[in-house]
Amino acid sequence: MEAQVSLTSVYVRLENCMLMYIVLVSQTFTAWCNSHLRKAGTQIENIEEDFRNGLKLMLLLEVISGERLPKPDRGKMRFHKIANVNKALDFITSKGVKLVSIGAEGMLYCTTDITVEETSAKEGLLLWCQRKTAPYRNVNVQNFHVSCKDGLAFCALIHRHKPELTDFHNLEVDDPLGNLNLAFDIAEKHLDIPKMLDAEDILNTPKPDERAIMTYVSCFYHAFAGAEQAETAANRICKVLGVNQENEKLMEDYERLASELLEWIRRTIPWLENRVPEKTMSEMQRKLEDFRDYRRMHKPPKVQEKCQLEISFNTLQTKLRISNRPAFMPSEGKMVSDIASAWQGLEQAEKGYEEWLLTEIRRLERLDHLAEKFRQKATNHETWAAGKEEMLTRKDYESASLLEVRALLRKHEAFESDLSAHQDRVEQIAAIAQELNELDYYDVASVNQRCQSICDLWDQLGTLTQKRREALERTEKLLETVEQLFLEYAKRSGPFNNWMEGAMEDLQDMFIVHTIEEVQTLIAAHEQFKATLPEADAERQAILGIQQEVLKIFQNYGIRGDLTNPYSTITTEEIAIKWDKVKKLVPQRDNALQEELARQHANERLRHQFAAQANLIVPWIQARMEEIGRCSMAMGGTLEDQMTQLKQYEHVIVSYKPNIDRLEGDHQLIQESLIFDNKHTNYTMEHIRVGWELLLTTIARTINEIETQILTRDAKGISQEQMNEFRSSFNHFDRKKNWAMDSDDFRACLISMGYDLGEVEFARIMMLVDPNTSGVVSFQSFIDFMTRETADTDTAEQVIASFRILAADKPYILADELRRELPPDQAKHCISRMPPYTGPGALPGALDYTAFSTALYGESDL
Repeated sequence: MEAQVSLTSVYVRLENCMLMYIVLVSQTFTAWCNSHLRKAGTQIENIEEDFRNGLKLMLLLEVISGERLPKPDRGKMRFHKIANVNKALDFITSKGVKLVSIGAEGMLYCTTDITVEETSAKEGLLLWCQRKTAPYRNVNVQNFHVSCKDGLAFCALIHRHKPELTDFHNLEVDDPLGNLNLAFDIAEKHLDIPKMLDAEDILNTPKPDERAIMTYVSCFYHAFAGAEQAETAANRICKVLGVNQENEKLMEDYERLASELLEWIRRTIPWLENRVPEKTMSEMQRKLEDFRDYRRMHKPPKVQEKCQLEISFNTLQTKLRISNRPAFMPSEGKMVSDIASAWQGLEQAEKGYEEWLLTEIRRLERLDHLAEKFRQKATNHETWAAGKEEMLTRKDYESASLLEVRALLRKHEAFESDLSAHQDRVEQIAAIAQELNELDYYDVASVNQRCQSICDLWDQLGTLTQKRREALERTEKLLETVEQLFLEYAKRSGPFNNWMEGAMEDLQDMFIVHTIEEVQTLIAAHEQFKATLPEADAERQAILGIQQEVLKIFQNYGIRGDLTNPYSTITTEEIAIKWDKVKKLVPQRDNALQEELARQHANERLRHQFAAQANLIVPWIQARMEEIGRCSMAMGGTLEDQMTQLKQYEHVIVSYKPNIDRLEGDHQLIQESLIFDNKHTNYTMEHIRVGWELLLTTIARTINEIETQILTRDAKGISQEQMNEFRSSFNHFDRKKNWAMDSDDFRACLISMGYDLGEVEFARIMMLVDPNTSGVVSFQSFIDFMTRETADTDTAEQVIASFRILAADKPYILADELRRELPPDQAKHCISRMPPYTGPGALPGALDYTAFSTALYGESDL
């Protein structure tokens, strides 16, 4: 090698070295560099590595130029190397040497950085060419000499990245010179790639210089690398924006569904809280039927909506955590807890409304019975009292004979006996009226009016009776004839007649019972009554015998006159008629009691039928709850195995629904039969409904949790072994087995997994897993923490860096640039959401992509 080389030729050599770098580095040039560097006491071992850090390049320039360059940076970081190379390039440029497509980054990332799937620089560059030209006809790049002689490979690379610069499909394979010159001219004019090759030399050489063509092709690679980088950046932004748009739609759907459910609850609760009682039993029965329709048809879809709303909320929060977005905070009053609270208020109102309905039905049933009883007793009393006031006000004794006066006196004594016997009946009427008032009977005004009339008449009768007795006793001293037999008849027939009327009332009395024992009590009382009939029949025969004796006296002593008993209005015919009626009412009462006994037996069968099903269904529900709990805690298989098991459980549960429906049908029959208690079971339909709804909610929530874990595992790249390890650690330290760890158990768990925790670091971690400071760490929070510790996610910085590439390193981006680099819908989304850029040097319409990116991850107030 020549000992002296001009400075210009050295610069030219350095320019060629930095332009081609690996391809044109030769042992001869390395030896030439070492001949100069020996003066400075150093050598080049590997020209690629030694020139890359810039130190020996600067030293070589100082030796051959005799001038001092700026002080180099001695650091080993990448930016130190870039600074040194830039100082060397600035010095070369200051000497009038034009550097084309050479920069510090180019020096650090020349053809050695052209790698595809871990191949070498040459192989990587060749593979890059093959992939880019694969779709083009007549192009088959197998090497960097013969495959490039027809020029089509260069034209294909240009058309692949800049199709507007050439019409590849009109090129002729028989015109290699034209193809080569076209490619070289376009590269120099539009891609800023100098003409390093000569078309005629390539055509006239059987095997063109492979290194020269490699160097020229590497310039294409670096020229188009920026476009591919922009495409990658655009894809990243599209992905991030797509996730954000999907999350926003989920948020809008949650808000809408929550509003609709809360509005339905708001409209339903006032209806359930309307406790205005109806006046009649039929109207209250209609209310009860409306309530059953609500339970059967209106509420079940809302239960499903509530469950689906909770699942959607959990899924959305999981997606936000996976995509490193801030947690979704619903509008005020629409949190899951708010919906649960409103639902609890609805169920409380529903329970109170049902209890009120049943209580009101019992009250109206009791009122109807009392009102009918009042009417019967009042009618009987009014019938008895009719004409009594007129009778007591007569003064017939003033013109009567002694016998007639005595008859009148005895008749009055009989009336007093009868009046006394009716005292109990009047008291019963008043007591029934008082009870109707206390139970707020709707027609209590007419009852009170009728009762008051009866009481007033009763008081008047008492006063008139006393006055008439006094008058008769004054007259009695003047009259001595008394007819004992008529008097005895009157005295005995009156009470007996009253007994028969009472018996008829009792035999026709309505009864309300709810158990077999109560019916049996009534039957026993009726049997006791029938046992008294022989004695009553004897009394009847005795009374009739008195009348027969009167007839004998009249016949024997030839008495002529009216045989009507002057002391009593009760005739033997009346006694016979009433006695016959009593005998007819007795078997009717028997039949009514037996029918009621049969009805109570039917009710008891309904109780047994309901209890038998309820006592099976409740343990079945409890067993399914335990199976779901064991499955969610199981460690034997994968999450997909758990999901399969849970889906099977869900199918079993859904298939069991007809049993609940049958029980609902039995419960409806029980309510229609007005059965209010059941001693054969401790479970009510309300308990079973709550348990069934809890089972449906639990299986749906558990499936959602497993889906969330699968989604977290797949999105974060966590292996099944890692997920099992997390769950195993959690299960071990979940000492209370309530699917949550307290702070001490969580600290022990972290230490067991290799964390070195101080108080400050542990407090920071607790703020991440327990932001509400509840003192416990749920399984989902534990999984989220461990996935953040083991997985990588998109960050705001990555998105900002991607936007900066699209904006050509400007701190802002224009709408046209977004439309050019992104799909139309993504570009429109960015333009509508990005705030204006207000920094220095902004063009009209400049958009602030930094603020937009930080807002996506909850790091700004945008």
